[in-house]
Amino acid sequence: MDLEERVAELERRVAALEGADRPGPAVGEGDFWALDGWKAQLADIRAADGGVLFTGAVRLSTGQRYDWQYGQVTEDVLATDLATAAESFAALGHPVRLRLLREILGGRRTAAELAALDDVGTTGQIYHHLRQLTAAGWLHTTGRGRHEVPGGRVVPLLVALSAATP
Repeated sequence: MDLEERVAELERRVAALEGADRPGPAVGEGDFWALDGWKAQLADIRAADGGVLFTGAVRLSTGQRYDWQYGQVTEDVLATDLATAAESFAALGHPVRLRLLREILGGRRTAAELAALDDVGTTGQIYHHLRQLTAAGWLHTTGRGRHEVPGGRVVPLLVALSAATP
């Protein structure tokens, strides 16, 4: 590899680390309005160690809309029950479960609709995955064998997927 190729590779890696290769607009002056508001709230409650905020306004292909935000001070985040957090992450830790969640968000709500998909396993395996997701709070049943992602979990799920995507 010659010097020019090595420099090009380093530039590509730096751009990836800086997020320049991520889709979306460039960040400019005043683009951190949500963060600026959150910092002001943290100052008001004297949260010296700061906190995290995630928010979203989502419209799914099914027409459902979710406007949601959640903030928590750092001290409380770090005091979270790790066993509960691990169970929630473990439920998301299987590609078929993530696919099922995506399909459910897209409008496929019954095990029969999900079983018709390629590469999701047998009906028994699908039910196993649905039970895991339900136990962790990522799904609930709405009756007549229909499943949905609870409204308060739609944006957190999309945030988790966004955070896990390099």
